[in-house]
Amino acid sequence: MKQIQTSFNVIIVIALLALTAGCSTTSSTQNKESMLVASGFKVITPKTPAQQQKLQQLPPGHVAMVNRKGRTYYVFPDTAHNQAYVGGPKEYQAYQQLRAANNIANENLETAEMYQDAEMQWGAWGGWGMGWGPMGMGVGVGRFR
Repeated sequence: MKQIQTSFNVIIVIALLALTAGCSTTSSTQNKESMLVASGFKVITPKTPAQQQKLQQLPPGHVAMVNRKGRTYYVFPDTAHNQAYVGGPKEYQAYQQLRAANNIANENLETAEMYQDAEMQWGAWGGWGMGWGPMGMGVGVGRFR
């Protein structure tokens, strides 16, 4: 029965990994867009063909620094939705801080998942039984007889 449960757990983990890999680019972009909006970036839709051409020239999936009329702007293009997320230095700094906090949270989640996976495998080889020794609690320690 334990082998069936362990096999079932392995199949579930593989299925979840496949699902996560398939959705990673979409969720990654959506996550960036959510963080940009939370940091104060404004959503801008290009209105002229020249603006659309500039949007197409920006590197996809990355925030680009643009200098215009002596001011610095940070632009994240979303060509799929024909829009861009635009912010200044303060918004970009807030975005960087949010990304750092999010990375720490993701590392903590990965560590917790790693420990959970390791914990799930203890039963696969039988463990230690009821106590410290082969026959129960404290056998061979001297205090318990």
